[in-house]
Amino acid sequence: MNEPRSAAEIIIEGYVQGVGYRNFAQRRAEGLGLSGFVANLKDGRVRARAEGPRALIQEFVRELEKGPPLSRVEKVTVRWLPPTGRFASFEIRFAEFEP
Repeated sequence: MNEPRSAAEIIIEGYVQGVGYRNFAQRRAEGLGLSGFVANLKDGRVRARAEGPRALIQEFVRELEKGPPLSRVEKVTVRWLPPTGRFASFEIRFAEFEP
């Protein structure tokens, strides 16, 4: 699949912290071959940054809308960005410093 790379910042709102959401997101992203990260935000939301083919990011977003069994996703916001290419893998970040 030689689709041009894309990137998205994804904000997930709802009951998404303390329910294994970041692990779920990491497993789904790795399964799709995406790179980036997922992190909890101080206000209770989760932020994900994904880079890869746009169709796979869209599939990732559909998975994030479902979430793991204990989560309750209320809203998912996607903002498309130019890819940076600086992520080698998809990781869980435990501290969020970027705005």
